Amino acid sequence: MIHDLPTKFGSSEEKPLVTRVEFTHSGVTVEGQFRLNEFATLEKSSLEFLRLYLKVRGNLKEVERALGLSYPTVRARFETLLRALGLETIPEVSAPEGSKEATLSALERGELSVEDVLARLEQG
Repeated sequence: MIHDLPTKFGSSEEKPLVTRVEFTHSGVTVEGQFRLNEFATLEKSSLEFLRLYLKVRGNLKEVERALGLSYPTVRARFETLLRALGLETIPEVSAPEGSKEATLSALERGELSVEDVLARLEQG
């Protein structure tokens, strides 16, 4: 029986070290010490989130719909995934408060409704 590779041992943050790789069809076995890449050591929930993110071609709004979660929750899970992969997140540059860009960003984050945004944009 083939099992998923365990990626954690208790509460340790230590990554597994693979010492044997077997190619069953060809009958070849390779022994040594092999590091796993960052994708191979993702937790199951992060890997499932990544698969969905790729399936919807990187559209967080589609991820939000598929999971039935709020945009801020999806965004937080995405940031968690980036950290798990060792990718630094780029801090967002804030647009001046009240600007068109700030209003649209608030809409994107789910902080304003479409009606609120339209009203603010009409006011100038």
